[in-house]
Amino acid sequence: MKAIDKGSKLGQWLAVALIVMLLDQFTKVLIVGSFQLGESSLVTSFFNVVRVHNSGAAFSFLAGASGWQRWFFVGLGAVAAVFITWMLLRHGQQTLFAFALSLILGGAIGNVIDRLLYGHVVDFIQVHWAGWYFPAFNVADSAISVGAACLIWDEIRRVRKT
Repeated sequence: MKAIDKGSKLGQWLAVALIVMLLDQFTKVLIVGSFQLGESSLVTSFFNVVRVHNSGAAFSFLAGASGWQRWFFVGLGAVAAVFITWMLLRHGQQTLFAFALSLILGGAIGNVIDRLLYGHVVDFIQVHWAGWYFPAFNVADSAISVGAACLIWDEIRRVRKT
């Protein structure tokens, strides 16, 4: 019975990851179909939609490398997906922890899909204020960031209990 409970929890968390990945890919398809590379549209005084390609990682880390980084990040994403799935199987009953991992998993897979299809990640959310521009990002990046924040919150809660 315990194995069935773990399996059903795993399915729940994989469904969250799937929703994140589908939302990420859907928004990227909209951007690729509607914007040319570099094209930007002002939405508010602090938010633009812009089509940017990132061949690197966060904040364009390794974007200037010769192309090997594409396969490095695909491999890293695949290893992370397997590890996160294993963690979800073992710890699926820990709601906040598993939710955080699911967000990270969905985001990681969304960006890996981009790397496989395009050779880069499509970013399109740009936040700015008084001439300062935060690097463009996407739904997958947002899910990974929220997941990381939830992991920190979960650990703080766990430490406070002991």
